[in-house]
Formats: sequence, C-alpha cells, structure tokens
Amino acid sequence: MSDAASLPAAAAPPAPPTTIPWLGVAAVLLGTFISTLTGRLSTFGLADIRGAVHAGFDAGAWITTAQTAAQMFIAPIAIWIGGVYGPRRVLLDAAAAFAVISFITPFSTNLPMLLAMQFAAGLASGCFIPLTLSFLLRNLPPKYWAYGVAIYALNLELSLNISASLEGYYVDHLSWVWIFWQNVPLAVGMVLCLHFGVRREPANPNRPPADIFGFATGGVGLALIYAGLDQGNRLDWLNSGLIWGLLVAGGLLLAVFIYHETRTAYPGVDLKVALAPPLPRLLLLIGFLRLTILATAYLIPQYLQVVRGYRALQVGETLVWIAAPQLIFCPLAGLMLRRTDPRLVSAIGFIFISVACLMVAHELTPDWNDEQFLPSQLLQAVGQSFALSGIVFFAVLHLKPQDALTFGGAFQTARIMGGEIGSAFVVTMVRVRSQTASNLIGLHVQTGDVQVADRVQAYAAVAGRMNPGSGAPRSAALLGGAVHTAASLQGIIDTFEAVGGLTALALLFLVLAHQPAPVGPASYRPFFGRHQDAQP
Repeated sequence: MSDAASLPAAAAPPAPPTTIPWLGVAAVLLGTFISTLTGRLSTFGLADIRGAVHAGFDAGAWITTAQTAAQMFIAPIAIWIGGVYGPRRVLLDAAAAFAVISFITPFSTNLPMLLAMQFAAGLASGCFIPLTLSFLLRNLPPKYWAYGVAIYALNLELSLNISASLEGYYVDHLSWVWIFWQNVPLAVGMVLCLHFGVRREPANPNRPPADIFGFATGGVGLALIYAGLDQGNRLDWLNSGLIWGLLVAGGLLLAVFIYHETRTAYPGVDLKVALAPPLPRLLLLIGFLRLTILATAYLIPQYLQVVRGYRALQVGETLVWIAAPQLIFCPLAGLMLRRTDPRLVSAIGFIFISVACLMVAHELTPDWNDEQFLPSQLLQAVGQSFALSGIVFFAVLHLKPQDALTFGGAFQTARIMGGEIGSAFVVTMVRVRSQTASNLIGLHVQTGDVQVADRVQAYAAVAGRMNPGSGAPRSAALLGGAVHTAASLQGIIDTFEAVGGLTALALLFLVLAHQPAPVGPASYRPFFGRHQDAQP
C-alpha cells in the first residue's frame, strides 16, 4: 500500500520554476529588447556622445565597438553560468548591474572612462539573449513555444528599427544622456518581473568546473574578430596592420578554443550541439538575415540623410514603419508556426524581403521621400517577422531542452557576427559602388562641354539670386554636390539589388538544404497529430 501510494508522488512532475509565467516571459523578452536597443542607439547618437567626451572621429569610433565586443566576450561564459546558477539569478544580477551602469555612464568625463562603462554594459547585457531562449523553452507550455519564439524575434527587430526615432527625439527635445538613461527603467522593470514572476532555483550541485582556458580563448577570440570587422571599413580593411592583427589573433584564439573544447573532459560549451546538423546551416541563415535587416536599417537612412538631407528624427519616423507592422504580424507568424511547416513561414519571409529590396532598387529616384518607402517597408516588416521566427523555431524543433543554453549562445554569436559582417559588406559596397559611379559620372563632366556649361550657369544664377556676387564660386561646389548625390544614389541602388539577389539565393538554400523538422510534442503543434504524450 505504501509503495502504491508513493507512485503518484514519484511520478509527479517537478514544480514549475515560474510563479507568474507570463511575467517571467516579459522579463526575458525585455532583456532581448534592451540588448539590441542599446547598441543601435549608440550608433545613431554617436556624434553627440563623442562631443560630450571630447573624442575625435577615429577614437570615438571605438565607443560602439566596446559594448558589442563585450557581448561577444561574455557569450561562452553566459552559457556556463546560466547552467550552473539558473537563468533567474544570472539575469537578475545582470539586469541590476546594467541599470546601474547605464545611469552612471553619462557622467563619464573622458573617452577611456566611457569605453570602460560601455564594455561593462556589454558584459551585463550580453547575458540577456543567450539565456532568453532557454528560459522560454523551459517555462512556457509547449503549445505556446511558437508564440514565444515569434515574440522573441519581434523584440530583436522592433528595437533595431525604433532606435532612430528615440535617439532623434532625445537629441532634439531632451538630451543625449537619455540614450543611456532610457535603459534604467527598462532594466529595473526586468528586475521586478524576474523577482515576482520567476521562482528561485537552487544552484546545480553537480556543476562541472569552470573551463577558464576555454572561456578566455573563445571569448577573447570572438571579441577580437568582431572588433576587426567593426573597424575594418574605417581603417581600409587589410591595408591596416591593426585589422590584420585583430582578425589573425582572433582567428587563432578561436581555433584553439574549438580544439580545446573537443578535447577537454569538462567543456564550457558543448560544441556537439552547435555543430549538429542542421544547426550550423540555420545559424548561417540567422547571420544572413541580420545582413538583410541591417542593410535596410543602413541604406534607407543613408539615402534620406545623404540624398535628401533628413535629420535623425525624420529618419526614425521612416524606419518606424518597419517596426510598427511587426506588432500585427508577430501573432500571425506564431499562429502559422503552429499550423504549418516553419520552412514555409521562413520562405515567405525571404520572398518578401527579396521583393522589398528589388522594389526599391528598381524604383528609387532622387525625388523619393519617406512615403515612397512605405510599400517596401511593409513587405520588409512581414518578411523580417516570418523569416527570423521561422528559422529560430525550425532550430528549436531539433533541440533538447538541455541544449537550449548552448543554442542561445550560438544564436547570440551568429546574430551579432552576422550583423557585423552584413554591416561591413553593405557599408563597403555602398562606398565602393559610389566611388565607381562618381568616377564614371566625372568622365562626362568636362570643361567646355555644352551641357556642363549650361548646368554651371543655372547653378550660378540660383546662387546669385540667393547671395549676389557668389554665383560663380558657388556653381562649381553645387555641381560637385550634384555629382556626389547621384553617385551616392547609384551606390545605394546597387546595394539594394545585391541584397535582394542574395536573399533569393538564401531562399534556395533554405528549400534545398533542409529536410522537414521533427514533429515534436503533440501539444505544441496540434496540426501534426492527435493527443499523445509530449516528450520532454
């Protein structure tokens, strides 16, 4: 009798780690929002931040690099400490530290102090994304995983595209210090949600020893490679000894890290999970998606600022039309993920992104304003939501719950590194294609040419009416400005075409290289089966 009575108790599942599940989910999703928002805001507000600490262009370029390089450095460590101490404790400490750092950062009196604060903020925020996916899978009922992943993707892209509006508003109406201070209430809200929404978990008593050598080689290697990519365009890539040093040293350290992790008895990162098919291909697609997303986030502002002369706030009002529709399409993406093959959802996203880029490439003219971008931005919004959530969910179907931490760290690495490679590609291509176009246009601007003379006279007449006596000197400058604008426009058009074509190739890769995902628990995709016991 006692044995029988003990069976239900022994078979009973352990108490869930959340007391208010959706409050806990809100906490970790706030973490993904903060992590992306902070880096992007620093990019848009960099000129104001540089001026506040009296930093020049070259030295100030390291302000944004410092934070994201720290996120790369902490990624392997976050996997280990999350498994040992549990996501709740790590996220609580990281969010509290991030709130304090964000508050004191504007009080930096010089560039070295600001760089140190940025690096510390990156260490704290770098823990957010790797631990988020693990938390979602462990604390949400399986039938809600699709919606959790869709919201997860929404947070990453929403924060990226609204940052220009926020930065422009802060600089125009408040102060640059709010670029950092706006993180304080967000981080405090994250702490409160974690405290009241997530139950404490005991530390893992069987935790493996810390892999200090692996953490050092992996973290430093990733940080050096990121720094080389981030500074490459400014320093002319392999023509710079510093870029050579960063990339070679980072590559060697990363190779040592991989060799060490495959040989040690207690690896800090289980590479078998990250390298098990099809995850490497999916991580490659995630990195590529960041290229397409950052391409739009860079190319549209580049056009509006260089060709049309928009300010940051006006640029932000345009980019928000990529962010806002995602609030509508996010639930639709989650519903489709539950009802159909996630490859189909991703394929729809890739198609929309490619069409959006090609639309702009074939229709963009110097007369476009923000309203002309609206149709392509709506397609881009749907494409981003569907493509990223579909790929992440497709990866989740291949994971075991205990592998979620490792995948979260790998996702963080692919997301940041893919975004940086994409950003480097887009910025370099715009620069090179603009220089080529400027050279080709310049071949047709010859002294004595009738059309050139007519254009110079027209410029002189306009300048003379505005400021008598300045017509002739100003006409040459106006002609040079027109050539620069036309060349910049052509560079942007060529890059949109390239991104659209690469997205079509990525779609082909997605379709041909991936078999259908495992069905998984019946309770989380009712379309695929009848009631059966959900697998852990």
